[in-house]
Amino acid sequence: MKQYALILFVGLMLAGCGGGQTIVLLPDLDGHVGEVTVTSEGGQTATLNQANQAVTGTDKVTTLSDAQVQSQFGAAMAAQPEPTARFILHFHSDSTKLTDESKALIPDIIGSWKARVSRDVSVIGHTDTLGEKQYNYDLSVRRAKKVRELLVKAGMPEDIIEMTSHGEENPLIPTPDGKSEPRNRRVEVLVR
Repeated sequence: MKQYALILFVGLMLAGCGGGQTIVLLPDLDGHVGEVTVTSEGGQTATLNQANQAVTGTDKVTTLSDAQVQSQFGAAMAAQPEPTARFILHFHSDSTKLTDESKALIPDIIGSWKARVSRDVSVIGHTDTLGEKQYNYDLSVRRAKKVRELLVKAGMPEDIIEMTSHGEENPLIPTPDGKSEPRNRRVEVLVR
């Protein structure tokens, strides 16, 4: 969930409690700032597009300090779930053999799963565009299965792992068809 969505909710809850409506735009967990347009009951609009911009009761936009945001919304921000842990495992060309660097990430994935007491893990297979589309899809399935097997062998319950594959679709590095790109030969593991 984006932080600004959470703060919008908190601001509206405060308005319902008679404390006046406050809407604050915060960066998401990756530091990106979106944009939101707020329309008052009178039809006036204000656009928030910078970190910590706020509208309170009127359409006048102000910017809160980090201390003010923490003071007003610290408890709500602390209640957010931990951000998704994302791991990218790479493979040798035309195989299900992980690179040595990627094999070394398996304990980190297991550690993240245990620390979060997670019941929601995604394993998503990918390939580069070298080869036929159907072959690449099948290869991405085999890669995802390989990673799932390694995670299960390391102690993760199989029933919490959702496995999908994209083949050569959704490349990390866009390339023309038929292009070998090592960074696209991957499995992404998301631990929520």
